[in-house]
Amino acid sequence: MRPAMYGYMRLTASDDDNDETETIKRELAAYASREGFTLERLFIERLRANDESAFFTLIDALKNTEVKHVIVPSLWHFARLPGLQAAMCDHIEREIGARLWIVQSAPQNRSTAS
Repeated sequence: MRPAMYGYMRLTASDDDNDETETIKRELAAYASREGFTLERLFIERLRANDESAFFTLIDALKNTEVKHVIVPSLWHFARLPGLQAAMCDHIEREIGARLWIVQSAPQNRSTAS
């Protein structure tokens, strides 16, 4: 049985398109599968919603399960500001102890899909 991996993505009001969301979900699941994982759950941050933060829900899930791998389409899905992106990555990797997989990343980023 393949180990589980969580996914995380962020949507703005203009991104709230079910077709695009499903396309990203399929791409993340395919990437996870190529790397030997199963995408167990996708946490979706909807910036226009008043719901609980999907990022904090993801962190709680990582703390309370055996899952220690997180996949994101790009660091932009964490934040637009590089400093905040770095802080969120560090929180997942250093404080939680999970590995972050970044599908589209710049050379200085942690994991790449190329």
